[in-house]
Amino acid sequence: MGCTEPIAIAYCAAKAREALGDIPDKITVVASGNIIKNVKSVVVPNTDGRKGIEAAAAIGVVAGNAEAALQVIAQVTDEDKAKLGEYLKATEISVEAAQSDYVLDITVKVSKNADTAQVHVVNEHTNIVKISKNGNILFEKEIAPTIDTGKPDYECMTIEDVFDFAMTCNLDDVRELIARQIKYNTAISDEGLKNDYGANIGKTLLKAYGNDIHIRARARAAAGSDARMNGCELPVIINSGSGNQGMTVSLPVIEYAKELGSTQEELYRALVLANLVTLHEKEGIGRLSAYCGAVSAGAGAGAGIAWLCTKDYKAVIHTIVNALAITSGIVCDGAKASCAAKISAAVDAGLMGFEMYRNGQQFYGGDGLVVKGVENTIRNISRLGRIGMKETDKEIINMMIGK
Repeated sequence: MGCTEPIAIAYCAAKAREALGDIPDKITVVASGNIIKNVKSVVVPNTDGRKGIEAAAAIGVVAGNAEAALQVIAQVTDEDKAKLGEYLKATEISVEAAQSDYVLDITVKVSKNADTAQVHVVNEHTNIVKISKNGNILFEKEIAPTIDTGKPDYECMTIEDVFDFAMTCNLDDVRELIARQIKYNTAISDEGLKNDYGANIGKTLLKAYGNDIHIRARARAAAGSDARMNGCELPVIINSGSGNQGMTVSLPVIEYAKELGSTQEELYRALVLANLVTLHEKEGIGRLSAYCGAVSAGAGAGAGIAWLCTKDYKAVIHTIVNALAITSGIVCDGAKASCAAKISAAVDAGLMGFEMYRNGQQFYGGDGLVVKGVENTIRNISRLGRIGMKETDKEIINMMIGK
């Protein structure tokens, strides 16, 4: 509940308060550049519209449920919110850049009188590697290259594997998760279309361009981001650690399924396909980078829609390649209102990629980063995001923090 990076800071802060055993009067947040980038401009839910690292850390301390992981501030009360303003005024909160090679790295240090505590998270938003109090280690584990050895290795999968699984899996194995994605992500999209959030990209699309299915698919995903980036307190089902990517990959597929009159089984299989395509694309890039994750999710959504419309594997793979060729220049400059517009563009690319294939058109190997074979193209895009854009990421962060 809430944009993932500020929620990770709130979670660390809640765990640090728990370790301290008291409400601290001093907080220091030490974070990697990509965390700073993704928290700086986004509204933190349940803080009465406040933005940034200080608000995230403070609400985690004041009202966070340390056992609730990424739902850490989901149960904040009006009384808790009333305390937040005074706490922010009375508490010294500082932010430092982490001197670390980890893209996702957060340490929250807290103190009260002579007592101190700190919590350290690396690589995954809730992956605590160390908790200490007054210099005594309460919990510690090795920082492993792969955080969860039980996690599927999406990079070693192929689109062909993903397609086969999506078409043949027992839907009872995925029904609960996919049903929750449909319910939660639709609810926050409804909220974004109904009320005033950020730049109202979803509503603007419908007002400016009409009610065609292509526009509704883009507007649905954008409206979810409008709400999420601007303080909406509804939860979403994420993909690749990102709520925006979770909405981008699912909401256009759901909208197309309504338009086409698809069965529930068809919708569920399309969403399994879209989600796994996106996870496979993102595995080679990483959770956080200068490469906008909506690009991968928009291509994933395009893949799901291509299957809904054709039931054809070739349509899926050509849609992915075409979509990636169109929008692989979008950079990530943090979580904020304009994410919704980037999502609209990414979904549009996914739809264009499919319409190209349906009309006998495609991009060929040698066209820029496109090479023959969907896996080879995905590898090129992964290399661009993970390696090629490292310096871009540093410059974006420097500009955002005024260096």
